[in-house]
Amino acid sequence: MSNSPEIMKLQALLGDYPNTASLKKGEVRSPSVVLDFADVKTPNHAFKQVVRELKFDVAELAISTYLTAKAHNKPLVLLPVVVRGKFQHESIVCSAARTPFAPSDLAGRRVGIRSHSVTTVTWVRGILQNDYGVDLDRVKWVTFEDAHVAEVRDPETFERAPAGKDPMTMLLAGELDAAVMTGASLKDPRVRSLIPEPAAAAQSWYQRYKAVPINHMIVVKQSLSKSSPRAVEEVFRLLAESKKAAGLPAGTGPDPFPLGVEANRKSLELVINYAVQQQLIPRRYPVDELFDDVTRALGR
Repeated sequence: MSNSPEIMKLQALLGDYPNTASLKKGEVRSPSVVLDFADVKTPNHAFKQVVRELKFDVAELAISTYLTAKAHNKPLVLLPVVVRGKFQHESIVCSAARTPFAPSDLAGRRVGIRSHSVTTVTWVRGILQNDYGVDLDRVKWVTFEDAHVAEVRDPETFERAPAGKDPMTMLLAGELDAAVMTGASLKDPRVRSLIPEPAAAAQSWYQRYKAVPINHMIVVKQSLSKSSPRAVEEVFRLLAESKKAAGLPAGTGPDPFPLGVEANRKSLELVINYAVQQQLIPRRYPVDELFDDVTRALGR
């Protein structure tokens, strides 16, 4: 972080999304804060730098990574800004060529996950446990990489995939029975959703919980919030203006990019509950504890 008498320059990590486009392009600006965006095309590749090196003043960060970072006293503060959110029922897949089975049949089966504390995995396991009655301890979890937060370790019952292997290859070879995946992999015709009719299941889940699962939010360094609260307020304003410039939320459906603590409370309560159930964090944090006095007031 560097200062001039008039403008504060902040090192920032932020992905390219519809709600961030105007900010990233410089169409939304501030007279007092300049965000120096890291040249990182896939922000989650830099999440270890966010929590291990405190490399950025302002950063996009997965919510489960933030929760585990908080559990290990990393000096980061959450802003009530969602930059990525999506329903996760489609994210656990199995091979389309093999005999179909149901979520209730997962006991004893091998399921590939990128790492123990990945946010998509946290949501998927929470949904499986709380809505499909899956005993997570009876599933054979196979991980492929370390958690973002260095102190987070795989449970002893987990297995690490052999070096050089990837979830899709192992799934298609029958070395995994299912895997949690994202992005283009979900469109691969060689896989199908483990949860039947995932779009309808997601809508039913939304009607029950009235929340959109949060993937990534924004964090700032604790030192920045303490020393320059107005800069943090300005960062929030820029993100809100960028979302507005994109015409979001569009349509009548749920807002996948909510702003403010209250708008995010239900989703945060759910992911906190799931993280406790999965022993990612030691206790059930009250939602307000994820923020400080500066960030808790944003968006009111």
